[in-house]
Amino acid sequence: MDIKKIKTESTAVTRRMRDFDRLTGNVYETVALLSKRANQISLEVKEELNKKISEFATTNDNLEEVFENREQIEIAKYYEKLPKPTLIAIHEFLNDQIYYRNPAKEKSKDPTF
Repeated sequence: MDIKKIKTESTAVTRRMRDFDRLTGNVYETVALLSKRANQISLEVKEELNKKISEFATTNDNLEEVFENREQIEIAKYYEKLPKPTLIAIHEFLNDQIYYRNPAKEKSKDPTF
């Protein structure tokens, strides 16, 4: 999934509570699900950013030679403008783009136990 292609709000938006319990049946379970997905997204973005920033890494540890790198600044500004991982996770959830299953609930439904 390409996070940069997702068109979602970049600020918090008021939402209806009923939209968040339709898949899980429980708002708190949905919050936990969204939290886990937001962490996954955050790690993906962080890894991608670290790869791009590592291209500009210098081998000198000399404080006197600190200089401004325009490309590095542009990359940082671009990633700052991306929607937050929580907002992306909510967008995915509301558009049924998240696969979800709860093994504990599946065990309780199984008649063999």
